[in-house]
Amino acid sequence: FTGIFGKLISLNEGLLVWYRTFFSAIILFFLIKLTRTLVQINIREKLNIAKIGFFIAIHWAFFYASIKYSSISIGVVCYCLTSFFTAIFEPLLNKNKLVFSQFVFSVITLFGISLIFHFDSSYHTGILLGCVSSAFAALYTIYNERLVKTYDSKIINYYQMIGGTICLGIVMPFYLIFFPVASLIPNGSDFFYLILLSLFCTVGLYVLFAEALKKIPAFTTNLTFNLEPIYAIILAFVFFNEGKEMSKSFYLGLF
Repeated sequence: FTGIFGKLISLNEGLLVWYRTFFSAIILFFLIKLTRTLVQINIREKLNIAKIGFFIAIHWAFFYASIKYSSISIGVVCYCLTSFFTAIFEPLLNKNKLVFSQFVFSVITLFGISLIFHFDSSYHTGILLGCVSSAFAALYTIYNERLVKTYDSKIINYYQMIGGTICLGIVMPFYLIFFPVASLIPNGSDFFYLILLSLFCTVGLYVLFAEALKKIPAFTTNLTFNLEPIYAIILAFVFFNEGKEMSKSFYLGLF
């Protein structure tokens, strides 16, 4: 549903992500209080967790830009590249050997994406933005895999959402100079969708995501996320009638 919300919300990608991180931080604050989660970490640890929130905020910004410059289908399919970037980045960052099976799965993913992108050259900007988004998503997962071994998943997400909110807040004035908007405040429908996006697609999803990383590697987690385009594209076909824009090579690549 995260791709669907990206299409429904009228705010540009920068403001959309800032509100998403801001609302998510507020929800997580109350969730931590209600569950009485113990927080016994120092300032340095909080900063180390918070700075990883910059990766997820940049990932979301480029992800929604990809959707707004192309379509939901293109944006979520580009997300499949996350497993490819994870297979490349993880050995470099963790100083491990490249796993051959991961490389093979990544090549299969790239082949499918190449078939999908063969159908229309007008979406090149959206595709490029989606590729950048996937690279940051891979970095976020790799670094998060380290954090979940030590900290509670709600605490991790809470400080990361704060970090993302602050980082985007610093960048936003400069961003809006180049991409001005008529209003900085979401309208009624945008506010409703942002709350749903923050509550279910961010707090709910990313707490479960952090829990999953305790059991399975970052690559496997991101490879599993390749199923997201299937769900999102079906929804995009139903709600936005995007199916009429796609060729046979698109469906073959998706398969």
